[in-house]
Amino acid sequence: MKVLVLGSGGREHAFVWKLRQSPHVEHIWCAPGNGGISEQAECLPADLQDVPALSNLAEKLRPDLTVVGPELPLVLGVADEFSRRGLAIVGPSKAAAQLEGSKVFAKEFLQRHHIPTAPCYGIYDSPGDAYSALCAVDWPVVIKADGLAAGKGVLVAQTPDEATAFVGRLMESREFGAAGERVIFEEFLEGSELSYIVLTDGEAILPLAPVRDYKRAFDGNKGPNTGGMGAYSADGMLAADLEERVLKTIVEPTIRGLAGEGQAYRGFLYFGLMLTADGPKVLEFNCRCGDPETQPLVLRMDFDLVEACQAVVEDKLASVRAAWRPGASVCVVMASAGYPAEVQTGRPITGLPVSGDALVFHAGTRRERNGYVTSGGRVLGVCASGPTLQAALQKAYDTAGTIHFEGAHYRRDIGADAPAHNQVAAE
Repeated sequence: MKVLVLGSGGREHAFVWKLRQSPHVEHIWCAPGNGGISEQAECLPADLQDVPALSNLAEKLRPDLTVVGPELPLVLGVADEFSRRGLAIVGPSKAAAQLEGSKVFAKEFLQRHHIPTAPCYGIYDSPGDAYSALCAVDWPVVIKADGLAAGKGVLVAQTPDEATAFVGRLMESREFGAAGERVIFEEFLEGSELSYIVLTDGEAILPLAPVRDYKRAFDGNKGPNTGGMGAYSADGMLAADLEERVLKTIVEPTIRGLAGEGQAYRGFLYFGLMLTADGPKVLEFNCRCGDPETQPLVLRMDFDLVEACQAVVEDKLASVRAAWRPGASVCVVMASAGYPAEVQTGRPITGLPVSGDALVFHAGTRRERNGYVTSGGRVLGVCASGPTLQAALQKAYDTAGTIHFEGAHYRRDIGADAPAHNQVAAE
């Protein structure tokens, strides 16, 4: 098989790494890819916002399978256009991808299908209405931009001043463009967050191992929201009875609800959950695999990802079983100075391991004659696995300490708040 991966980040590098392990795969392209991916796949220039150009590229290459990494081409309808041209692709339709493309759509879908989620104070399309509504909320309050904002369009506002400033950035300064034309205010939920990702062909559901990610830029969950600064997956993160409840009250109603509305969902679907005292509730949807969650997930996958993706295309996912390596895996994201705000690029990267206990997925790098340089905000994902979470963390942090580029920063508390049972070896 020949496989095309769309995207340029750490998630796509992780996909390429895992997909090329399949005995079915003869060749992998990645468009546009990055410096690290170019070592493992043929990288081709591409604009992920240009659906016709992406489709033309695929028609020229004729891949047997295309796997989409980021949300933007999906929200813009790349899966619809590929399907129209008879090209096999793993990813939801434009309409179904609105679960991520519009927070308003997602909230109304959840309410319509009685799927547990945070109560909503209201949806506002003018700054004045939003400012006025802040007088009647409980604190803290969750404020969300309606559209895509690279993971940075949500704030848990602790005070009226903080909330007012964020609404101003979204709706008046238009910091995230059209994404901030509408905002949602939600009640704050207490509990522990969990990323629960499934692969589905619209009917059958293949759950992936639970993951926890870290959105805030700095240790102690401080600083601005980012696309994600790290993640871990470990045995015992979700008790069997609680996972069954997640599937019965959240995942299955979502897949059935979409199908019932004429939008059978094919591809990866990410449920951002809050495990509250009242049970699991949906914080958000992503219409693709998470980043950085994908990185620790591929380290634990003990099944052929190509076979699973092909089964989605052929509506045969019910025949696939996912197996997971015991223990734990972790990803520590190394970012450029200033991230998630403006960053400077072109900084040489030194100390990348040639071999060893850790695996480094590239996110924002460019390959040059003398090595790699930075080309984005999130630069590298330093990943490792082990019999315990503590063992995996030790390997990842030891490796991160050997890698250098000007202004590099990373959180040093990934996994530190994990329950004690995740720190001990699996029985």
